Amino acid sequence: MKKHLLFTCFLIGCFFIANSQSIRKGFDEMTDYEIAELVNAFYDLRNGPDLFNDIATFHGQFFNYDGTFDPTRLDLHFNLPEEPEREIFLAWHRRVVFELEQAVQDINPELSIGYWNSTIYQSPTDVVWDEEFLGSFDVNWGLNRNLGGDPRLPTPLELSNLLTETDFFEFSNVLERQNVHRGGHVWTGGAMPTPVSPRDPIFFFHHSFVDKVWQDWEEIHGTSAFMTTSMLRYDGTYVFDGQTYPSVDPNDITDSRVYGVFYAENGLAQLDNYIVSNTYNPEEIFYYQFNIEAGNNFLVPAGTAARFESVNEINLTPGFEASPGSSFQATIDTENNGTGKIAPLFTKTRAINPYPYSEKLYEPIVWEEGGDLLDDDTIILTAAPNPFTEKITIKLSKRKDCVIEVFNMMGKLIREEAFQNTDTMVIKNLYGLSSGFYVIRVTDANGNILVVKRIVKM
Repeated sequence: MKKHLLFTCFLIGCFFIANSQSIRKGFDEMTDYEIAELVNAFYDLRNGPDLFNDIATFHGQFFNYDGTFDPTRLDLHFNLPEEPEREIFLAWHRRVVFELEQAVQDINPELSIGYWNSTIYQSPTDVVWDEEFLGSFDVNWGLNRNLGGDPRLPTPLELSNLLTETDFFEFSNVLERQNVHRGGHVWTGGAMPTPVSPRDPIFFFHHSFVDKVWQDWEEIHGTSAFMTTSMLRYDGTYVFDGQTYPSVDPNDITDSRVYGVFYAENGLAQLDNYIVSNTYNPEEIFYYQFNIEAGNNFLVPAGTAARFESVNEINLTPGFEASPGSSFQATIDTENNGTGKIAPLFTKTRAINPYPYSEKLYEPIVWEEGGDLLDDDTIILTAAPNPFTEKITIKLSKRKDCVIEVFNMMGKLIREEAFQNTDTMVIKNLYGLSSGFYVIRVTDANGNILVVKRIVKM
């Protein structure tokens, strides 16, 4: 049975089956019902227009520099520290996770995208990889994961240090390039460490965690700001499945509560400083099996509708208000000995639906840029001239056996040369390259990255 705590009541004279706002929780706090329904929804979204493939293709196309050599055009990754005017990494990924979540909620309005806290869960045997969770997608969608093949997941200390960074662009740059973001991609393997990483559903769990980290940082520092006011895909021109997406200014979404998104942790979801508007949803539903605590300016105005649902506990604290003329319901689900909604008795068919071939699966991502990436401060790279025309000379401060790789800004390897016992390397015959940005990566004989540097072809 369900126990209802019912406040105010002016029920609007029609019924909606629609999207809802969300409480996002770690995958370890999701109920069996949520897991089964979310997996079913993911399979459903590959049918018809295929939102997963559309997002992955777009992400790959505009991953890092779109190839037009137009400095006014945006891309999605690695614009810091040199091009802050192009930076949209955190805001774009917040919006794309919300896009997928809204599509999931079209199927079941009580669902939300979970998050993978990769500072804690670092084993291929964690429940998120079970066959009944995200495990079945590996074979059925042809993802070719290699869990743990690259061990660089973040530590709790790395995360806590990141949250102490006071400058927003410094925070964003370190987050994007280092283990808190990079780790989930390279550790998972398969599509994840490539420009088409959104093919894998774990991408959205991973970026839900990245988004939580940003939200935690914003609540501490409150200084997130972007120089650009537009974002690719969300510029008012992109059309998917007959729908034109609205324009989104990244400065308007620096707080996840703009989308009614709250992050639960350690058995508590705190809902505050939010006004129910039904902008996206005729009824805003907040579902969490543990304690939901709402107060501190959480408002349900007249003419709006919202519902809290928990398996265990709901606390309405000072500052919560459901105005006369609103529709608000708080529900404790006491069915099934407190375990909440029953998971579907029959699992839907897990259709085999591999993605089409993409060359981008084989394009390496250059995560680091500049500086000495080993604990050896005697290795210093210079690359001259920069900008270059026909050749470039690379100098190290001591002799090394090393390999020089040159990548275009889509991450495609276009030149590779090996050198032995030298501190000066010359790469010639570059006149045929198109004008634009390139990346040079220097690795030693053991494959360790010495340095990475961005260069410009005139």
